[in-house]
Amino acid sequence: MTAIAALLATMPASAQLATATDAQGEYVRGRVLVMPRAGLAQDELAKIVGAHGGKARSLGGSGLYLVDLPANASETAVAQQLARNPHLKFAELDRKAPLALASNDPYFGSEWHVAKMGVPSAWDLSQGSGVVVAILDTGVDGTHPDLSSRMVAGWNFYDNNSNTADVYGHGTAVAGTAAATTNNATGVAGIAGQAKIMPLRISDTSGVGYWSMIAQAINYAANNGARVASISYSNLLQSSSILSAAQYMKSKGGLVVIAAGNNGVNENLTPSTSVIPVSATDQNDQITSWSSYGSFVAVSAPGIGIWTTNRGGGYGSWWGTSFSTPATAGTIALMMAAKPGLTGSQVESLLYSTATDLGAGGRDIYYGYGRINADAAVRAAAGSATGDTTPPAASIGAPIAGSIVSGLVAVNVNASDNVGVTKVELRVNGTLVATDTGSPYAFSWDSTKVANGTVNLQAVAYDAAGNAGSSATTTVTVSNGTPTPMDTTPPIVAIVSPSNGGTVSGTVTVSANATDNIGVTKVEFWINNKLTTTVTSSPYSFNWNTRKLSGTQTIVAKAFDAAGNSASSGAYTALVVAPVNGKK
Repeated sequence: MTAIAALLATMPASAQLATATDAQGEYVRGRVLVMPRAGLAQDELAKIVGAHGGKARSLGGSGLYLVDLPANASETAVAQQLARNPHLKFAELDRKAPLALASNDPYFGSEWHVAKMGVPSAWDLSQGSGVVVAILDTGVDGTHPDLSSRMVAGWNFYDNNSNTADVYGHGTAVAGTAAATTNNATGVAGIAGQAKIMPLRISDTSGVGYWSMIAQAINYAANNGARVASISYSNLLQSSSILSAAQYMKSKGGLVVIAAGNNGVNENLTPSTSVIPVSATDQNDQITSWSSYGSFVAVSAPGIGIWTTNRGGGYGSWWGTSFSTPATAGTIALMMAAKPGLTGSQVESLLYSTATDLGAGGRDIYYGYGRINADAAVRAAAGSATGDTTPPAASIGAPIAGSIVSGLVAVNVNASDNVGVTKVELRVNGTLVATDTGSPYAFSWDSTKVANGTVNLQAVAYDAAGNAGSSATTTVTVSNGTPTPMDTTPPIVAIVSPSNGGTVSGTVTVSANATDNIGVTKVEFWINNKLTTTVTSSPYSFNWNTRKLSGTQTIVAKAFDAAGNSASSGAYTALVVAPVNGKK
């Protein structure tokens, strides 16, 4: 029985989220992923998603939100409508992510890939000590003798608990490729055998991952000490949520490595600087027949017959860009350990420049910048200078100078750097109002927070070395209408009939004059301390039947305005007497 056959025979029953299918594949029912512009207030986001019956919950430090929708909602329709909202960077369905796993080679092979990549020479300078590699996968068998000493705490994003045991087997194999313990006279040696492994489960029991969980796990890795994230899943470049989370990790000095996929075709995906996509090569430095390729590929690495750790304590040979990915992540861990002061962007640049160029000269669709050369990469990292004194450049793209703005204003900023931008701040009249850590740098500024008139906008971009570059000042005019002044002036009210102290009988007309600086909303008439009637418009009067009364009566008029201010007329008296004919 092959390793993969044995694996499938022992897998537990699948426990999946409810899904539906469209032309692009399967997506999760009842939710949508959104990224608000930096600075958009929580209550404003709540209004935007609440219009569709949704409730937003944060997925971590990158600013990404998962919107839970009511049962009768159309996820596709809501996503399309939210994507058009000018105060959201994007909105997308929460799709499934397939494993980048090909069929296993049943041959009990050797670790040929370690020599091909020049890893033994690299080990003379670094073995990854002090670097944490996050494995976003099906979990990791932390009891494996080649992995147990490498483990740090992680999280299970599928079940939302701390149980990161491997439910499928794939994650254990990926973890061993990146960082199985070296020099322990046991099993195999990972690329970075002294690095630590952070297990982050993002799959169901069938091995299928989900975009929302992958994005959330990247945020977790970035916020909990991981410098490298290895994600052996396909189609991730199609997710704006994942790219946004990867850019967040990059802003904190880390790197995210992803699998190119195993479809054997040009995927025609748009390249991104947020992640490092890896294609698979064989023993002859040729791209494998099943490896996906395209202009999005950044580098290539061995991905066939990779001998690594199996769930349950054993070892096996695996194929797929699933294993090119951790081989690259392990190399990055070696580089970071060799020169801890390097930023993620600097490590990335050295990784590309030292790769062994294959295929067409320079970057090409099959090998990217070339096949990973761990020896050259680690030596370049160890000998590189870490001082960066060049500040980023920043400019405000919108609104344009001289614009008249009101309400929520979309502010777009362009920022670039010789190494990499880590964050961009938006300042209004010199005061910081929001910070964005992911490109495109986009803000939602509430102009009602400042007085009407001329306002100065400025963007400040920062790199990992702390260098800052400011944009030119963009001057706009805020015009939110004339605010209604607070009304503290009470109305003026007086009773005009009957006369104070007069004698009345039968049905009597009671009238009052009431005025206010803005407007009277109502006048109440009180007889003997009891509300008799309320009049809401002029003339303020009513007919008072006195036939059942006798003696002195007290009349009071109370006037009110829209602000709740009130005033009383003071007590007027009237002596009620019987009519001349003696009837009441």
